[in-house]
Amino acid sequence: MPPEIRILLVDDHTLFRRGLVALLGEDPSLAVVGEAADAGEALRLAAQVRPDIVLLDNHLPGVRGVDAVPGLRQAAPAAKVLMLTVSEDAADLGAALRAGACGYLLKTCEAGELIGAVHRAQRGEVVIGAEMAPKLAQAFTAGEPAPPAGARQYASPLSPRERQIAAAIARGASNKQIARELDIAETTVKVHVQSVLRKLDLSSRVQIAVYASEHGLAD
Repeated sequence: MPPEIRILLVDDHTLFRRGLVALLGEDPSLAVVGEAADAGEALRLAAQVRPDIVLLDNHLPGVRGVDAVPGLRQAAPAAKVLMLTVSEDAADLGAALRAGACGYLLKTCEAGELIGAVHRAQRGEVVIGAEMAPKLAQAFTAGEPAPPAGARQYASPLSPRERQIAAAIARGASNKQIARELDIAETTVKVHVQSVLRKLDLSSRVQIAVYASEHGLAD
């Protein structure tokens, strides 16, 4: 059977890419179908190989990875862009999610965490590395005066349960994890997620995570 998830690696360090190819190759459901050392090469390859996942470094020659996200999503609309970088800057995290990345991992993550993150991203989940999760709220409030918590809450069109679920999505929790945390059925979580998307006129879990962070729900 062909691999389930096709991956494009974008990183300017050849040795790091070689290591990633070997690591990802340990999972038979993953296949690296292309490698790029800069944003321009990544855009050309994305259009050619049509990956499912783009693993993207932020520190690239010429153009930052976060600035290349919109172009990559346009070149390969079905692909999920997952940042894999050394940058622990909350501003980079916020910029990546606003640009449409589905997640943000540090290169210090464990092999199992990376492979699991690829699978989660493919399922449409928001993937935030454990080290970056505490910075999520900061990523959307840096430099902006925060309104009173009560005002933020009452301005939300979401019900209390929907706010809980939006906050959990911002932490990177899956539907199964949310169901376990809130002691409700996974199908109920799915209904609430669809309601959140409809009420906020959003189209993805990443956008829910951004909304939750910008409106103080993920504090």
